[in-house]
Amino acid sequence: MDEERLIGALLRIPFQATVAAVEEEVRAAGFDDVRPAHFAVFQHMRPGGVRATELAQRAQITKQSMGYLVDYLAARGYVERVPDPQDGRAQLVRLTPRGQELARTARAAVQRVETEWAARLGQERVCQLRDTLRALVAAIEADPGSAAHDR
Repeated sequence: MDEERLIGALLRIPFQATVAAVEEEVRAAGFDDVRPAHFAVFQHMRPGGVRATELAQRAQITKQSMGYLVDYLAARGYVERVPDPQDGRAQLVRLTPRGQELARTARAAVQRVETEWAARLGQERVCQLRDTLRALVAAIEADPGSAAHDR
């Protein structure tokens, strides 16, 4: 069966397992009002904040969908909108302290997943996987014409 799976499935299945583990841990930590769809905001956040249009582009969803996610998270105290210091007409979305705590919880969950994978596969194989994925990401990001660029 594994030989029949294309690379998309081979990437998607571990990704979905990671998302499920993150969702379980953030819920256990008391963040029970956040769903996996909201993770797109956290995954594409920059330290000083980011415009919602860039979040939408990076998450590959519409501006309207990202606006809904940001509104939901803002209403629950995870993110806030602040003026963009580079353009007074625009706003940045940035994490609040509550959002930063959720992000730390999610990051710790991902690290636990990696530790579990290392226990199953061996640390060397997990390091090789990480190195291979980094090289693939770098190659994609280096080619602005790539269909997968900026994702």
